Amino acid sequence: MTLTKRKNAFIELGKFLSQFHLDNSQQKEGVLYNDTYYENMLNLIQASRSHNGWYTEEQVFFSLESWAEALTPENLEKWLSNYDLNNIKPKTVGLVLAGNIPLVGFHDFLSVLITGHKALIKTSSNDQHLLPFLAKYLITVEPEFKDFINFTEGKLEGFDAVIATGSNNTARYFEYYFKDKPSIIRKNRNSAAILTGNESREDLIGLGEDIFRYFGLGCRNVSKLFVPTGYDFKDFFEAMYEYRDVIHYDKYANNYDYNKAVFLMSNFKLLDNEFLTIKEDSGYASPISSVFYEYYDNLDTLKQKLESEQDQLQCVVSNNLTENSIPFGQTQKPRLLDYADNIDTIAFLSKI
Repeated sequence: MTLTKRKNAFIELGKFLSQFHLDNSQQKEGVLYNDTYYENMLNLIQASRSHNGWYTEEQVFFSLESWAEALTPENLEKWLSNYDLNNIKPKTVGLVLAGNIPLVGFHDFLSVLITGHKALIKTSSNDQHLLPFLAKYLITVEPEFKDFINFTEGKLEGFDAVIATGSNNTARYFEYYFKDKPSIIRKNRNSAAILTGNESREDLIGLGEDIFRYFGLGCRNVSKLFVPTGYDFKDFFEAMYEYRDVIHYDKYANNYDYNKAVFLMSNFKLLDNEFLTIKEDSGYASPISSVFYEYYDNLDTLKQKLESEQDQLQCVVSNNLTENSIPFGQTQKPRLLDYADNIDTIAFLSKI
């Protein structure tokens, strides 16, 4: 299968996904195979919360919209223009996917197929429906993909390389189990934001998106704030009020109640607005419904700290205070060339 065919198939998938929005999903003329897939996609979105309580319609729609925006001819061309993908010999790449947010493994799925390799996919038990459905659509658009996409529920076997995502604990297992194969092993990472006190209300509302999107379950969600000594959290909490409805989701509310109780029983000092707690803590991995914060006195010293701890960080959000920092409100809208853990997946797949 040629690279052009592969790209065109994903472009058609992008057009298909562009029809789905939380408030106004509607069929568009010229989208392939809508008669077969459109209503079934809507039904799957509506059923997603029954498969995974965190996968509300709002969150699933957001994920689909993000991928629709990414899978355009312009974005694919820009992404792939720096690589030579014409002479790659197809290998079988095992994908062990996470399930913390909807379609979290789609970029790896896309990367394997766009480079001409075969994908052997083990989905997470938390996300077993969305990606297989999109794979079926892709195969209908380009039947040659049928021999390139295989899902397995059992042990991964017969693969030449692997990309596996999990916790720090499972990563040790992956590293042992896949030690004889080329691999990318992804561990726990978190994202942080640097505040100076000069942020606009719009910046802080954008930060709320970085905190609350997907209920804070993604590695690109901000779970840690760095604030200058003496920082007044008043403006921060006023901006967070825009996201107060998050407490109406039972799973989030249960986590808020539980984690707040644990903190209080441990006599930790908290700041609280009845749907988010913030706690002074040197760690990065805050629990759901909570964000850690840490004071800094010198921005250059903070930059050095973040550089030394970059293996724990997925993103840093700020108003251009660090190299490659992400603007407020944009962490959950990565570009195709924004690789997880800053590991170039396409370069890896080009060399196996």
